[in-house]
Amino acid sequence: MTTETTAATPSEPIHFEGDSGLPELAAEYDVVLVDFYADWCGPCKMMEPTIQTLAAETEAAVVKVDVDQFQQLAGEYGVQGVPTLLLFADGEPVERMVGMQTEDQLADAIDSYAV
Repeated sequence: MTTETTAATPSEPIHFEGDSGLPELAAEYDVVLVDFYADWCGPCKMMEPTIQTLAAETEAAVVKVDVDQFQQLAGEYGVQGVPTLLLFADGEPVERMVGMQTEDQLADAIDSYAV
């Protein structure tokens, strides 16, 4: 049996910078929470402290994707409203949450896939 080592989980959200590479980024860490957001979105702004806390205190890498900047990527993942949060485990999407989520809801989802 081979054991893979994954990159250390960052304690700050990663701001997605390019149209390609989300699958690679999702595969780089065991658990990745992708936050599709928009600067004009009130619920997205309200969730920002929660997103920061999850990045700092959970085993998940948190990736923020601005849907206005990366419309094509958002479309590829079926994002129709913001905030949309996708949870990846072992590089595969495993959960989708749309709208406001509590820190507990998100932490529980992350914990259920964290190794």
